[in-house]
Amino acid sequence: MSATRFTYLGPEGTFTEAALRTLPEAATRELVPMVSVPAALDAVRNGEAAAALVPIENSVEGGVTATLDELASGEPLMIYREVLLPIAFALLVRPGTALSDIKTVTGHPVAQPQVRNWLRTHLPDAVWESAASNADGARLVQEGRFDAAFAGEFAAATYGLEALVTEIHDAQNAETRFVLVGRPARPAAPTGADKTSVVLWLGDDHPGALLELLQEFAVRGVNLMLIQSRPTGEGIGNYCFAVDAEGHISDRRVSEALMGLRRTCPQVRFLGSYPRAGVALSEVRAARPGTSDGDFTEASDWLARCLDGRA
Repeated sequence: MSATRFTYLGPEGTFTEAALRTLPEAATRELVPMVSVPAALDAVRNGEAAAALVPIENSVEGGVTATLDELASGEPLMIYREVLLPIAFALLVRPGTALSDIKTVTGHPVAQPQVRNWLRTHLPDAVWESAASNADGARLVQEGRFDAAFAGEFAAATYGLEALVTEIHDAQNAETRFVLVGRPARPAAPTGADKTSVVLWLGDDHPGALLELLQEFAVRGVNLMLIQSRPTGEGIGNYCFAVDAEGHISDRRVSEALMGLRRTCPQVRFLGSYPRAGVALSEVRAARPGTSDGDFTEASDWLARCLDGRA
């Protein structure tokens, strides 16, 4: 395995690269752009890279399906870090291009919902076609295949383009969440401000099946931060669920919820426990009464006394 190499969704100039460069360890690694999320993750699975940074969630569009599907299938991988990056787009064009010259535009599919209103107002007749990434869209503009691309302003210099318009976003404070993914290993020690990610499969389709799954978290006071259904590929109506929960797998309330799910779900894939990005320990909500590690320990001790006739 190449311990000195990180892959990311490329080509050069993507928001993913910008997010990766915010990690201190990136300064000492070879950063290798890949053509797609599956390619970036397969490099980790094949031992060609120690880790990959890929987008997993956008505050406007929701989950990045390519990443969710890759993590739910294939050889298991684990999430070790997350990065939050504010997102604002620039309209990149070849030098000399005016707004009135733009007939075709491109960008990553997740970008389109974030600039839809701007497009409707300023380029109502422009034809949109998706690219593999925003930076790849910039490359296609450089090659003359499109008139303009929505990408990070920082990508302009890489592709010999200029930013005709900057700070484009339909939603204020838009963010994308990225995750650093590696091969399975022991999770990092809890920080007190952590997140646990899993993928869950329902045993059978019956009334209340999803509710039963959610109750494993609810009765133990575990707050869910994301739940998204994804088709399993086994036919209409067959879904798995990507779930992010507050807490660390070593927290009793989280570990017991996961054990309950393991008993009732045909498959549970643990994707990792890792620090929450942008959250200070002082901002973490206290555990609900009856759900702290001390509460679980006291209940376990009480049960032991009952079994010993000492209750």
